[in-house]
Amino acid sequence: MATDRGVVEELVRAARGQSPEVARLPEAENRRHVAVLLATGLDFLERSDEPEAQDFEAAEALGADRAAQGISIDGLLRGVQAGRTRAMNIAIARSRAAGVPDEVLLEGLVDLDRYTGALERHVINGYHTAELELSRTNRDANTHLLRRLLVDGDGTPPEPAELRRAGLSSDGRYHCLVSDVTLPGEARALEQRLLGGGGVYGLVEGRLTGLSVRQPTDLGPDVLLVVAPATGLAVMRDVHPLCVAALRIAGRAGLRGVHDLTDLAGEVALAAQPVLADLLRGTLACLDHDDDFHRELVSTALVYLDHGQRLGHAAAALHVHPNTVRYRLDRLAEITGTPWDDSGADDPSTVLGTLRHWWALRSWLDHASR
Repeated sequence: MATDRGVVEELVRAARGQSPEVARLPEAENRRHVAVLLATGLDFLERSDEPEAQDFEAAEALGADRAAQGISIDGLLRGVQAGRTRAMNIAIARSRAAGVPDEVLLEGLVDLDRYTGALERHVINGYHTAELELSRTNRDANTHLLRRLLVDGDGTPPEPAELRRAGLSSDGRYHCLVSDVTLPGEARALEQRLLGGGGVYGLVEGRLTGLSVRQPTDLGPDVLLVVAPATGLAVMRDVHPLCVAALRIAGRAGLRGVHDLTDLAGEVALAAQPVLADLLRGTLACLDHDDDFHRELVSTALVYLDHGQRLGHAAAALHVHPNTVRYRLDRLAEITGTPWDDSGADDPSTVLGTLRHWWALRSWLDHASR
């Protein structure tokens, strides 16, 4: 189980399915802790001795990180207990499939339950210890204000005095920014780099997030940051989820550095319509996801559209001859019945028509990749 990535994924799904707060965190953050806790727990069973303090360091760290990320203790325990239950079920099923006698299985499960109960107590202890430490700092107050402005509030605007204490103004305009940094230590380091631009920063939904007075400059390739144009605090609750959606899209594309939200506006808008994307993908049902040649044709057409429907530019991006691009577009047109190269057409496609083609191809290719 400790080396089976499928088990880790099952425990992550169980935790996210039972705790909406945990599900708002990046999956990689859930996966990181589940993998460590699973490996530590099974190592304890291998040794068949009493657990020591270091056996629970990962559990303490999990509790501390969730406190710093603003997850409630109830939300945290819902996720931990769901993962614990799923791990027990998998252990029982695999043991029986392997022919382990019931009395041996029962003895092992008693030990496992004793250990996981202790692990849960250390998660709670780590959470409360970190919570107490955070409550003593100005950073905690600023982070709570940030979460109220972006996700957790009831819609009531903070008092002007509260905003002033955090260095904000009710009539000010700020850049909402969201990063892919989730570890508290790394988040504090990045926060220090961003503070030169003024504003407030903290972990929101597990990611370092902030409201910056000035547009951040290039932070190098070690971080991905999406930044929205400056706007008023009243609309930040609507801007923040757009930044989160853009961050996911940029991450899947392998982008790094600082990216303006508006540069990803098209992809964000399309990603918000998954049902329509599926319908458009259905218009290419004649293509076979398992056919390498079909995937090559679709990829070529996407590159062609991304490069302004210019054969030469698309060919350079693909490192092939322009005639190769033309041939692939012609073959795709034969299979789908849709002309993809309108360079010689009397009635070239409109912007919206090109968008529809691009969206259908992108949805088909994403589905094929999955």
